Amino acid sequence: MNRSSPSSSRSSSSSSRLIRFNKPYGVLSQFTPEGRWRGLKEFIDIPGVYVAGRLDADSEGLLLLTDDGRLQARIADPRFKMEKVYWVQVEGVPGEEALAALRNGVMLNDGPTRPARARLLDPPPEVWERTPPIRERKSIPTAWIELAIREGRNRQVRRMTAAVGLPTLRLIRAAIGPHTLEGLAPGTWID
Repeated sequence: MNRSSPSSSRSSSSSSRLIRFNKPYGVLSQFTPEGRWRGLKEFIDIPGVYVAGRLDADSEGLLLLTDDGRLQARIADPRFKMEKVYWVQVEGVPGEEALAALRNGVMLNDGPTRPARARLLDPPPEVWERTPPIRERKSIPTAWIELAIREGRNRQVRRMTAAVGLPTLRLIRAAIGPHTLEGLAPGTWID
């Protein structure tokens, strides 16, 4: 079910449109479906808006769309250092050493990451059920981390948690700069 409301993201001096969308698992950050993945057109049928940044099909959460090219660049381009906040369900329980490594930056195959904000989310965030559900092993506990980064390499969050021995099981983007998931069920949008 899609929903929209009166434009709360538009300023009176600008006619730019900014749409917040809670992207479900299995949906691409493009309008056209591809292979087994669904496209945004199934949820948002608004001409003239484009994705500002991307979120992998196997990740969920906040995706911003706009009809303003300059705004799109400010959101998506790492040079503008707009913070992106992720809730990451990991296999294992992170100790202070793993969290400190994430905060200081970890070495990936394409070089070191910038320092990040990282903390254990205890209690875990209240999130929707994922379809399909994540794989869980009875002998290995899981935990949730909040990770905030200001760069956007390919699959960066997943690679960062793996580098500290905590494979990502589920990844939800909770915020991009001042924009959050607040009030958005999976598959719904608001502008």
